[in-house]
Amino acid sequence: MAEKSLLDVQIVPATASDYDEVLSISDGIYNGVDYLPFRYHEWVRDPQRRMFVAKSGGKVVGFGSYLLVDGGVTAVVQGLRIAPWMRGYGIAGVMQQFCFDVLRSEHPEVPKVRLTRGEDPPAAKLNKYRLVHSKAVISVVIPNDQLEDTIKLLKQRVENVDGKAPVFSRSPEEVRSWFENSFNAEGLFPKGILVQDWLPLSNHRSNLELLLQRGVLWCYSNFLKSSTYNSLHANQEPTSASLPHSSSLPNTFITSDSTCEFLSLGTPPISVPLEDGMHRYDIDLFGIDPVAAKAHILHQLTEALRVLPRDGGMVCLLYVEEILRAELTQFCQGITPFLLVKEQLVLEMDI
Repeated sequence: MAEKSLLDVQIVPATASDYDEVLSISDGIYNGVDYLPFRYHEWVRDPQRRMFVAKSGGKVVGFGSYLLVDGGVTAVVQGLRIAPWMRGYGIAGVMQQFCFDVLRSEHPEVPKVRLTRGEDPPAAKLNKYRLVHSKAVISVVIPNDQLEDTIKLLKQRVENVDGKAPVFSRSPEEVRSWFENSFNAEGLFPKGILVQDWLPLSNHRSNLELLLQRGVLWCYSNFLKSSTYNSLHANQEPTSASLPHSSSLPNTFITSDSTCEFLSLGTPPISVPLEDGMHRYDIDLFGIDPVAAKAHILHQLTEALRVLPRDGGMVCLLYVEEILRAELTQFCQGITPFLLVKEQLVLEMDI
């Protein structure tokens, strides 16, 4: 039966008209916080992405895509899914091999593929791929009627920790300047990997525009270990308005051995199938300082509420270094956990 099913399957480029059928095979994926319903048409328009559907009997039974990143030398495989009634017949492997064949044919300059997975991937996959990096995942659900109280709770916990962690939202121009002039990749991305909303990128500067186009909120904090920090920020509240603009303070992003940097990237909240009014909000955190991490989470959530629909709730997904898991889980105590995955793995394979 498996052989017959594979013989009946055709793989063709996906189009905008396949949207409804792709969604029909995606019910329940990621426990109701699937990003694809929101991203699909955006992906169709992306010239750096190729999308494919598997069809059997004229109906969509599978979907997959890849995106060229890192200046065109890496392909990221995303969105793979198979219709529930067709799983177990090897269609996923056939689709993946089809993507690799297209890559080799159309982009022979691409030597490797990269992807993200949750915990406990199949042993066969680990035999083919090398593990590049992993992060802890902490997920909570915040219904609309609990948003205000949750922010108050987290604000109290941030204010009660020792030390100050001013967090500043950065404009696209300031982010570009930072990458060009003082970007400390080793300090924030020791593995050379920047994962944003499950999209695994290297810290190659060519990926910067891709992230800026996605409307990501960049937030940054920097602890100066000398008295210079206190003189610059004395009596200032941790808000973006309190930070001097980069034109008046050239070292807005200060990078040296005497500093402790922390960066967070927040994806704009997107509507998900979980229930009416529910949105997904991903916060990727880079750095290992727990005080800064807590302040960044509070700042990102506060900013997200500015653009969240009035009656909206959210599932918030936090991605942090494993060393911060215990403390940030405690920080989120009292907020309803959301069952998703506990770990995010970044895998690579040469093709």
